[in-house]
Parts: sequence; C-alpha cells; structure tokens
Amino acid sequence: MSSDRPREIYINQALCRPDHLWGAERELVLSAALIAITLICLAFKFWITIFAMIFWALVFTGLKMMAKADPIMSRIYLRHIRYRPYYPAHSTPFADTKKSFRGW
Repeated sequence: MSSDRPREIYINQALCRPDHLWGAERELVLSAALIAITLICLAFKFWITIFAMIFWALVFTGLKMMAKADPIMSRIYLRHIRYRPYYPAHSTPFADTKKSFRGW
C-alpha cells in the first residue's frame, strides 16, 4: 500500500501555542501574583494592600501588552542577555575571534 502522497502527521494545536495564563506569560504572571500576595499577607495594612493591588494591576497590564507584542518575549530577552558577550555591537578587525559560546 504505497501512495504517492507524503505521510501526514497531525500536530495538536495546543503543543504549538505559548504557555500563557490570562493572556500573559505564565511564569511572569505567577511571579507578580506571588509578590502582591506576599505584600498583602505580611503587611496587614490597608495602604500596603491597596499598593499591592495597584502593583498587580499595572504589572499584569504591562505583561499582557508585552505578550501581545511577542508571546515569548521574556525568553528571547534572556537569550539576548546571555549571548551579549559573544556578539559585539560593532564589527572590528580587532575582534577576538577565539571566543565561542559555551551553553550554560
């Protein structure tokens, strides 16, 4: 049973989507929520509770806007920071060509 068509493999759409929670990157949303909840639980003061809620709203709004621009922006930024020493901003004939990237 050989056919002339290439074999098709079905890839579930959920496997290709970025890992988001409420429209923003999951790790960053949970980190911001942990900071806000810690402030609320440790302080037990009205003004700090209001500050934590405002902090959460502003950070979450910023994270949603960031995820809308690029769904995996934080990972790309961390990779950019990690590779920075190996990619100089300007080319020069005096560049150290013996440097090579070694994974973390």
